[in-house]
Amino acid sequence: MTIKTCTNGHTFEKTSSCPVCPICSREEMQKKYGDEFPKLAAPALRALDRIGITKLSQLTKYSEKELLALHGFGPSSLTPLRHALRQKGLTFKT
Repeated sequence: MTIKTCTNGHTFEKTSSCPVCPICSREEMQKKYGDEFPKLAAPALRALDRIGITKLSQLTKYSEKELLALHGFGPSSLTPLRHALRQKGLTFKT
């Protein structure tokens, strides 16, 4: 694991060569999406951002398997999204 410091002064550990600061990324995603999505890790939010998902309701166009294929999106991200969708009477594509 490598300890890195971003241009904003955040110190973080990375196991990969990915240059993205997780603290800056989380702050950026929070500003962009606010409370639209339940608490998700920054990599999962970036994965959704990369495919243009900006609203919870857009997840109904994707299956769990399709989301899990995204870089940065893991099984732990599905649980809060399933719950949030269920609260709105929605589900992932089957």
